[in-house]
Amino acid sequence: MNNKKQEIIKHSTAHILATAVLEMFPEAKFGTGPATEEGFYYDFDLPRTLIPEDLPLLEEKMRAVIKADHSFEKEEISTENATKHFEKANQTYKLEIIKDLQNEGNKNVTIYKTGNFVDLCSGPHIDSTGEINSQSFKLTKISGAYWRANEKNKQMQRIYGVVFENKKELEEYLENQEKAKERDHRKLGKELDLFCFSDLIGPGLPLFTPKGTIIKDELQKHIEEVCRKYGFQKVSAPSLAKVELFEISGHAKKFGDELFHVTSKKEHDFVLKPVQCPHHTQIYASKTRSYRDLPIRYMESDKQYRAEKTGEVGGLSRVYAITVEDGHSFCTANQVKDEIKNMINIIKDFYGALGLWGNHWVSLSVRDYAHPEKYIGDEKDWNQCEKILEEISDEMKLGAKRCEGEAALYGPKLDFMFKDALGKEIQIPTVQIDFATPKRFNLEYTNEKGEKIPPVMVHRAILGSYERFLVLLIEHFAGAFPLWLSPVQVKIIPISEKFEDYAKEVEQKLLENNIRVEMSFESESLGKRIAEAEKQKIPYMLVVGEKECEAKTVAIRKRGEKKQEVLPLEEFAEKIKKEIEGKK
Repeated sequence: MNNKKQEIIKHSTAHILATAVLEMFPEAKFGTGPATEEGFYYDFDLPRTLIPEDLPLLEEKMRAVIKADHSFEKEEISTENATKHFEKANQTYKLEIIKDLQNEGNKNVTIYKTGNFVDLCSGPHIDSTGEINSQSFKLTKISGAYWRANEKNKQMQRIYGVVFENKKELEEYLENQEKAKERDHRKLGKELDLFCFSDLIGPGLPLFTPKGTIIKDELQKHIEEVCRKYGFQKVSAPSLAKVELFEISGHAKKFGDELFHVTSKKEHDFVLKPVQCPHHTQIYASKTRSYRDLPIRYMESDKQYRAEKTGEVGGLSRVYAITVEDGHSFCTANQVKDEIKNMINIIKDFYGALGLWGNHWVSLSVRDYAHPEKYIGDEKDWNQCEKILEEISDEMKLGAKRCEGEAALYGPKLDFMFKDALGKEIQIPTVQIDFATPKRFNLEYTNEKGEKIPPVMVHRAILGSYERFLVLLIEHFAGAFPLWLSPVQVKIIPISEKFEDYAKEVEQKLLENNIRVEMSFESESLGKRIAEAEKQKIPYMLVVGEKECEAKTVAIRKRGEKKQEVLPLEEFAEKIKKEIEGKK
């Protein structure tokens, strides 16, 4: 099932939930009910507080709605008639939305009727409720959510749910959810001391501890090392810009309410950057370019800011400040194919070092052909870009699946979808062709004939945002990171205080080889100290006692193994150094 179809099914199931809630609470007032990455939710203003026992009752009512096979009846009506309808139904939240639409100049709105439930909604939806498998959905939780994510507004009750094509997929999801509780990045992030949050700083703004920062830094060093081999040069751009920059690029319109505006009493008026590509266009535009200079490749890992809805912010998955690993290539039309192939090879190299390459599929994300107004650029450019990506998929044997409506604002893309250890799918790396943005910014280079023509811009993100990527890593490895990424690579455990001097000698030798090491001087028993190192998922423990001290050796216990190996200190240091450098 492609992403577009999934979204339609999720959103349609949210309407079925609302229909069931209306039956249980005829006086219910309805907020909004969108599809989400995980499933769907709907916000309600209800006469009483829901309890967990209400969810199975609502599920039964939803199954009755599905069995009745009600059509999703679409109708476009005037805002005046919509106001009359929702006034009669006493739906104050819908009336507020209609008023906002009127203020924006809309004279008509779309409504959908499902059984007795009528919703203000732009759709699309499935044809009828009977298309949903009655055994393939589940309501998962209840939470509070302020109307329109504004703390000054009334708090509503939000019901979350998930839906799949069949019962087997639902059962697999529920089983994985149980396993995922132990792998939850929020739980492990706290236990392993990787990141934290502060009420004084605010939600959605994670703070990375020394250990968490090590992982981020190691990832950044690795991705930059890989990218440099393919000609990328590091740049740095400010977090602020005039809104005009993003109006030209089209991002101001695309992100709208998600932009953070920054003002001062000195009449400054900026926005925090939601993306980095417009900044990179201005580095390109800073001097005259010739075809001999191209391709020019920039890379940057920096913060981007988006005002996500408060109710959707949580852990590292959805944050306000995201650290994005981003790259852009400015090239000629004849160089586009090679640039994209290079970027795909970077993705292979990077994910191969994490053991994730191969457990993925590729989406050829193209336009929604029925709604060309959602995109910028010329149709002929779009046709050419989509053709190029199809050819690359064939030539590199990517087997990309064509997914309509998944393209970026400015062009089609190849999205790489990875699965973690529990089978959860996440899209991170992407490669995107862009003929439109260079034209919008009047970027140009002089070709062989002396003509001024715009370059092609190729966007790429290899690990995407560091925050989201850490979610994947923490949950995929259950906190047991590969040696090269582990914040602490070796824990040295002297059997008693008597051997601490030799333990410090071991520590010094490892530090000289740039190995991250911790000493264990705790007063607890040896068994407890070993157990604590195992709990912290440290790759290597070195137990040192009298024998090791006399022979200048270390007793090695590898993570997840009970057996112990004894090696000379020098040999162990060389062995682990090679293992780290090889990123096994």
